[in-house]
Amino acid sequence: MEPSGDRAAERLVDQARSGPTVLVLGCDGSWPGPGGAGSGYLVRSARAAVLLDVGPGVLANLERLADPDELTAVVVSHGHPDHWSDLPVLATFVRLALGRRRLPVLAPPEVAARVPLGSSSPVAWDAVGDGDRRVVGDQVLTFSATDHPGTTLAVRVDVAGRAMGYSADSGPGWDFGRLGPGLDLALCEATFTAAHEGTAGHLSGRQAGELARRAGVGALVVTHRWPTCDAAAVRDEAAVAFGGPVGQAVIGEELVL
Repeated sequence: MEPSGDRAAERLVDQARSGPTVLVLGCDGSWPGPGGAGSGYLVRSARAAVLLDVGPGVLANLERLADPDELTAVVVSHGHPDHWSDLPVLATFVRLALGRRRLPVLAPPEVAARVPLGSSSPVAWDAVGDGDRRVVGDQVLTFSATDHPGTTLAVRVDVAGRAMGYSADSGPGWDFGRLGPGLDLALCEATFTAAHEGTAGHLSGRQAGELARRAGVGALVVTHRWPTCDAAAVRDEAAVAFGGPVGQAVIGEELVL
């Protein structure tokens, strides 16, 4: 599962020099705000570029902010459309614009039944579940079922001696400890403030900070905020609970592992 094309090869050589990173392509929760995009995070390393979720608006940002031809595989965390709705158009782009016949997609089994794809689609489904592990290039991906309706999978990515955890969507009944110790970066949903706790299967800023603190992660970046919630309020809640500075995901930002 290697990227093709000279540009992609050059980009991955550059990535080997700078170390693994996470490029934010979309970070809005449940629906995209004006000019925003749903969940999408491109994990780039020396031998792979893995897209974690592909919500509405992510493909356009992938084209604008990265080289789509470097894409190695896609992970879809669960079956809610704000995490996969750009997959059909990404598949069309990969087939017609890039001329590629295969796009590996790792997802819970029920996702394949929900995503509309034609018979000529390059998508090659790989069903994953709680506790499963896959190797994509130099990245090792480990999955953990979260506290969210349907099968929803958080992802741990180990690469080049570093580790990140992506919560996907979750309520407070899951924690980063289930992804194992030694997370250098936690990318955690913080959909709203503490005032909304218990109203949906998501985390507040406060809860995200507590989960990351208990797991002893090195750095916390919150994401998946409802566009109608104040970004500073969510981030500040998380920082107080975490006990240190917290980042708020922004489209175009590149996080260093």
